[in-house]
Parts: sequence; C-alpha cells; structure tokens
Amino acid sequence: MTQQKNGNIIAIITMIFLFGMIAFVTNLAAPMGIVLKNQFSVSNALGMLGNLGNFIAYAVMGIPSGILLTKVGYKKTALIAVAIGFIGVGVQYLSGHTSPSSAFAVYLCGAFISGFSMCLLNTVVNPMLNKLGGEGNKGNQLIQVGGSFNSVMATITPMFVGILIAGSVEKATISQIFPVMYTAMAVFAFAFFVLLFVNIPEPSQTKSSESIGTLMKGALKFRHFVLGAIAIFVYVGVEVGVPGTLNLFLTDPIEKGGAGISSTISGFVVGTYWLLMLIGRLAGASLGAKISSRTMMIFTSGLGLILVLLAMFSSTSTLVDLPVLQQSATGGLSFGMAEVPVNAMYLVLVGICTSIMWGGIFNLAVEGLGKYLAAASGLFMVLVCGGGILPVIQGWLADVAGFMNSYWVIIIALAYLFYYGLVGCKNVNKDIPVD
Repeated sequence: MTQQKNGNIIAIITMIFLFGMIAFVTNLAAPMGIVLKNQFSVSNALGMLGNLGNFIAYAVMGIPSGILLTKVGYKKTALIAVAIGFIGVGVQYLSGHTSPSSAFAVYLCGAFISGFSMCLLNTVVNPMLNKLGGEGNKGNQLIQVGGSFNSVMATITPMFVGILIAGSVEKATISQIFPVMYTAMAVFAFAFFVLLFVNIPEPSQTKSSESIGTLMKGALKFRHFVLGAIAIFVYVGVEVGVPGTLNLFLTDPIEKGGAGISSTISGFVVGTYWLLMLIGRLAGASLGAKISSRTMMIFTSGLGLILVLLAMFSSTSTLVDLPVLQQSATGGLSFGMAEVPVNAMYLVLVGICTSIMWGGIFNLAVEGLGKYLAAASGLFMVLVCGGGILPVIQGWLADVAGFMNSYWVIIIALAYLFYYGLVGCKNVNKDIPVD
C-alpha cells in the first residue's frame, strides 16, 4: 500500500511537471513572433504563424492522440510526447543554423511538431491528474495545482526571451533564443528518463475491446461532454483573446482608437492578467476540494461577464493608476504608478475568472465517462484550436468596429460558459453503460 502511494505521489509530481512544460513550450511561440518579424522582415500576422502552428496541431492531432492513448496507454503516450517535444524544439533550434531562405519554414515546422507534442501531453496530463486525485472535486483540485505550475512557466518563458533580446529587438535573431531552446531540450530529455523509470498507474486497469471509432461515438452520446468540448473551444479563445486584444488597444495610437501607451507599460499591464491567472489557480487548488467545479464555473463566468461589460461601456478617457514597470528618461526600468484607461483594469481582472476554467471544464466534461475517457480526451484536445480561431474573429471585429466593441465576441463566449456551468454540464445520459 505504501509503495503504491509513493508511486502515485511520483506520478502526480511528474504530471504536474509536464503540465508546466506545456506552457513553457507553447508560450515560446508568442515572443518568438517578435524575432521572426525582425529577422525575416515579415508582417505581424506571419510573425505569429508559429503560435498558429501550435494551435493547428491540436485540431489535426487531437483525435490521433486519443487513438494513441487507447492503444498504448498513458505512460507510453507520455514518453512519445516528450520525445516529439525534444524533436520539435530541436528543429526550431536547427532553423537558426539553416540558410535565410529556408530558416522561416524550418522554424514553422518545428513549431508544428512542438504543438503535436503539447497536444499529446495535454491528452495524458489532464485525465491522469483527474484520476490520481480521485476524480470529482479532488480531481479538479489536482488539475488546478497543475494549472498553477503551468501559469508559473507561462510567465517565465516570455521573461526569459525578453532578457535575451532586450536592447536589440530590431536585430533579434533565432540564434539569440538558443538558451531557451537548450533549456527546453534538456528538460524534455530529463523528463523522458524520469518517465521511463517511474511507475505510472493507468487510469483504467482494463482495456476496452471496442474499436476507437466506437469509443469516440460513445463519448459523443454524452451531452455534457459534447457541450464541454465546445466550452473548451470557447474558453481558450477567451483566455487568449482578452489579453491579446488588450495589448493592441493599449499600444495603438489614440487617433486609431487605442490608448497610445508605451509597449513597456502595456506589456506589464497585460502581464498582470497572467499573474492573476496564477493567483486564481492557486486559490482554485486550495478551494477545489470544498467548492464544486460547477459552482466555480458559474461564479467565474458570471463575474467575467460583468467585468467585460464594464470594460466595454466605460469611457476610455477615464484613467486609473496601476503599478507597472516603466522606462525612465535615462532608459532604466523601475516600478511606479502609471495612468491607464479603466477599461484595462477591468479586462486584467478577467484573469482571475479564466484561471480555474480549464480544470473545471475538463473535470465536468469527462465526469462519468468510464471506458470512454481516453477517446474523449483526444476529442477534447481538438477543440483547443479555439485559441487560434476566436482571437482572429475578435481581431477582425476590432478592425471594423473598434477595440471595445470587439469584446462582444468575449461576451458571447462567456455567456456560453455560464450556460454550461448552469445547465450544460449536467450528465443526462447516466443510462449509457460505461464499464
């Protein structure tokens, strides 16, 4: 019994560790957009193709990852994912050594491969933490712990890149980011050998004799799962779209409908969103065993609706003081109070709301799926591509109707999440056999 308990603890630590790697590699794509834009003289849209590549990988590989999971189990899938992650980052590293004419394409290839790895890891990590935590509220609590470490790594990655290219943004090249890639490859190599020798208990001790197609069709018979998969599509779009559009609003000139604030201040304001996500996840981890996922979803989506509506209908000329990182007249950086539109304050606070949603949605969506869990997890990952699609729609709306009006996309998304927490998450298909 003690040996099994110790094995579970090691497995939990390993899964949380891999949860952090998902953020570390995924969040490398956004700051890399600056490097690509300057090194290859491409547009902002092309510079962010690496980020898009990560999300497209989920759409393409979500179902295959579920198939792999049902065929070879959780441990082998995790090992394959880590190996692919090493290769993906390695290809990105090679792009810094290839000819200028092909470097851009090589990097994008590496970004897509890395996205495949992240999709596989998500497929493994979420159900593993949910199962190892005992499912229900405790399963959600453990996912929130993993999400907290995920937030820490999400914060570290852009900071790491920023340090490496500070003072030379216009001349930034992929080779300057090599230390980040060395770190990622080293971590993947270490994780591979840890996983190789650690006993990872399989969530399901008995494998179903049914085909993967049958299992997927079975998962889709559960209304709460189908609505939950749509909810994750919507949620990732909200998580990415709120701070992404906020950054554009803050840095755009006033005559173009923006706030005309320096990139240093705006970057720190937007960074506060991710910090609040970390704080929210830590709170969710501590309260997860006492407060149900459904209650959390209803409260946070409702609060998010209020905050975004306040941001949309507040005057952009109303300013508030926020503590931010500023650049002094001598070029140095220091903390101080800066005036920003009150809209930014409301939108930054949405980070608290989005913090617990990933774990809450997943926990609610897979509750009671039994033998369909692995197949459902792969289907679930396909819908993560919402993080690449909804922000594009919001960006288009910002072009034609203004930044604040673009947040109607977020309002509709949050309204759906509120509905899911209130009604859609209920399992109305308990008569379907899951053993």
